[in-house]
Amino acid sequence: MESQATPEPRGSVDRSWTLLTSHGRVLLLIAADPDARIRDLAADAGITERSTHLIIADLEEAGYLRRHRQGRRNRYEVLPEQPFRHSAEAGHTVGELMRVFE
Repeated sequence: MESQATPEPRGSVDRSWTLLTSHGRVLLLIAADPDARIRDLAADAGITERSTHLIIADLEEAGYLRRHRQGRRNRYEVLPEQPFRHSAEAGHTVGELMRVFE
């Protein structure tokens, strides 16, 4: 006899996926606190420091962020005029997303 998956009760939350990717989440966290340390961004995003570092490198390479060195720390600048990468959202900018989460 095959077992069937029981559907989640109405109102319960499935935590197996999220609407924002880790890239989007890190970008929004940086927009909220441009002086945040990678350690803090990783903790707030729920990912590893290594993943956070790689995501920041991706965002910087794609032109969504600029990194400014201030002594031993980095300060990040989000470039809000950048369009989304996927063609379905290409008519929208990062700044629009940032305004939704202010």
